[in-house]
Amino acid sequence: MWAVALVSVVVAVAVAATGLFRSRLRPRLSAPALPAAGVSLAVTLAYLSGAARPTPGVDALGMIESVALMVSAGLVIRYAPLRQAVLSTSAAGLAAAVWPLRVFTPASPLEAIGVSAFWGLGALLATAMGAYLRFLDVRQERAVADTRTALRLRLARDLHDFLAHDISEMVAHAQAGRVAGDPLQALERIENAGQRALSTLDGTLDTLHHDRPLSPAGDLGGISEAAERFSAAGSAQVRLRMDPAVTVPVETAALAYRIVIEGLTNIRRHAPQATRVDLRVSASAGVLEITMTNDGVTRMRSRRRGGSGLPGLAGLVEDRGGELVARAVPDGWSLTARLPLEQSPMWSPESSSPTTRKASAAPSA
Repeated sequence: MWAVALVSVVVAVAVAATGLFRSRLRPRLSAPALPAAGVSLAVTLAYLSGAARPTPGVDALGMIESVALMVSAGLVIRYAPLRQAVLSTSAAGLAAAVWPLRVFTPASPLEAIGVSAFWGLGALLATAMGAYLRFLDVRQERAVADTRTALRLRLARDLHDFLAHDISEMVAHAQAGRVAGDPLQALERIENAGQRALSTLDGTLDTLHHDRPLSPAGDLGGISEAAERFSAAGSAQVRLRMDPAVTVPVETAALAYRIVIEGLTNIRRHAPQATRVDLRVSASAGVLEITMTNDGVTRMRSRRRGGSGLPGLAGLVEDRGGELVARAVPDGWSLTARLPLEQSPMWSPESSSPTTRKASAAPSA
């Protein structure tokens, strides 16, 4: 009966070897593993029914076959599609557990179950290890997917916060040139805004290779330049009050610039009839406060849908330990941001209420 036992062990070892050394075939390993388990179970039934008789060496072949089935079970549960893996793994584990019945005659059904359960522990251990490794693979894939999603959202937010401002400035200059009748000056300003937009795109590409923000780093000089460009592009004039000697950490300066850009962009897009923008930037008691108030805000939202707008910006501010408040005022709309300059015990947000800090109530791109 060597031939019967030899066929069974060759099939089982072939399936296990395929899974171990042919990585491309592992996802399809459940297909050959199921017939291999079936052949093993058929051979065991042949011995139990008396159609085959034990011969010397059959026990050694059975142990090799059992180990091969255990390896197949672990590989299948790790790499194969889950529905197919469950059936193939169960069959392989059962075949690996009952093979001792070929060479051992139990005194009772209970003893047969005990012997099979003992050998089944090896199959169970191999299956558990494969399932655990599968879990680790799935968790890693999800982590990679979450990282990619976070990167896409970050790039989308950066493009919205900066590129939209430059494009809206180009549109404002074009409209002003058509009304004022000075197309050459309008074209020059549009060209400058276009150059800044291209620089923003270059910075976006650079972000793909280096983990650093698109916004300018360092002092708050970029806020003054943004205010001047905004005043030159439309009828609304920015009245800026800021101490030029104020210095803040690089990350805080970048976020402050981002807040101002988002606020000015929203004014240009949602309040084109505004004539005045009061912008105040001050630092005291370990807090940088930015207040922007404009007149002439309409309550109608733009039909165009851009990026994350003020809600996304509020999230960035809260991540830094600050707060962003956008609310209606008697003659228009107000945007206030408070950013801690350091982890100082003097810093305490005015309100921890999500309703107070909710920025989505404000018009946002």
